[in-house]
Amino acid sequence: MKRTLLIALVAVLFGILGYVFLYTKDGSTALPLQVDVARETLTEVATGLDIPWDIAFIDGGMLVTERSGHVELIREDGARKEIPVAGVRERGEGGLLGIVLHPDFKQNQYVYLYMSSPSGGGTTNRVVRYRYQDESLTEDRVIIDNIPGAIYHDGGRMEFGPDTLLYITTGDATEPAIAQNLDSLGGKILRLTDDGSIPSGNPFNTAVYSYGHRNPQGLAWDESGRLWSTEHGRSGIQSGLDEINLITAGANYGWPTIEGDATKEGMQTPVRHSGSRDTWAPASLVYHGGSLYFGGLRGEALYEAVLEGERVTEVREHFKGTYGRIRSVRMGPDGYLYLTTSNRDGRGSAGALDDRIIRIDPDSL
Repeated sequence: MKRTLLIALVAVLFGILGYVFLYTKDGSTALPLQVDVARETLTEVATGLDIPWDIAFIDGGMLVTERSGHVELIREDGARKEIPVAGVRERGEGGLLGIVLHPDFKQNQYVYLYMSSPSGGGTTNRVVRYRYQDESLTEDRVIIDNIPGAIYHDGGRMEFGPDTLLYITTGDATEPAIAQNLDSLGGKILRLTDDGSIPSGNPFNTAVYSYGHRNPQGLAWDESGRLWSTEHGRSGIQSGLDEINLITAGANYGWPTIEGDATKEGMQTPVRHSGSRDTWAPASLVYHGGSLYFGGLRGEALYEAVLEGERVTEVREHFKGTYGRIRSVRMGPDGYLYLTTSNRDGRGSAGALDDRIIRIDPDSL
């Protein structure tokens, strides 16, 4: 009996101590968060980063692209090493953007980087494959280049799909018309083999997989193998109409001809959009447990789109305004979500610890 009472008392004590306060960037406390004593709910993995854009997980740590032009190696013990990447031009939204590992990375050590590079008086985007050895990167080959670049709308997200092919998002480089031009690589989702070849089955016998995109920056497959993408909607005074799209080969997603709920024969409307009064500025995408999670830059939240088949039944907001601009969301090998903030990109309000990588237990949301 005494032993039972003691166990109960300990459980109550852990329940009381299981509340910790989260601190916002200005030092004030946010709402208390219930902590699972066996699994940390929220941890700041790294601070003081320079506009972190994307994350790739390796044994013993992670590789993080910073838009300014280098990869930050962050080891499990917190130690860090800066790995420079040559040929990067940071300009506006361009710079060193997406990173993804080859599906057979442990055997071939291939790392793919999406970057903006100088081209005449402007920039162009390209994907380059590197070999990662001895905590350094050696260029192996250019996978694709001549992707239109500009100060805004550079795309930059990459993922290897269930088919082991490489999918790449590109923006319209502030020239909306090129999204409808199948001869341009801008405003598209591209699909390539791991060495940059055109795979059989691509709808136009080119790198183009889908078109009519404004600035897609998220790619994820659900448990049924469906490909989803997030996309930035219109800018300026009339912002909003950010999109969640279900991607099919050869489909036209309408930009700049249609947006929001508008329709036109031969063009796809989004499965869900943010409406004209709300702006997510979605900058990533990951699938987990029946939901799509993505970071919101202007929305300053971690968004969760709950799926029911090919429908989005609800969009939830997590940590709204707590960490400022959230860019990338990645699922780590440990089953946690990893978020990067983007408060030092000239559009946010940077605190002393920005920019940060935050690890979150998705089961706590």
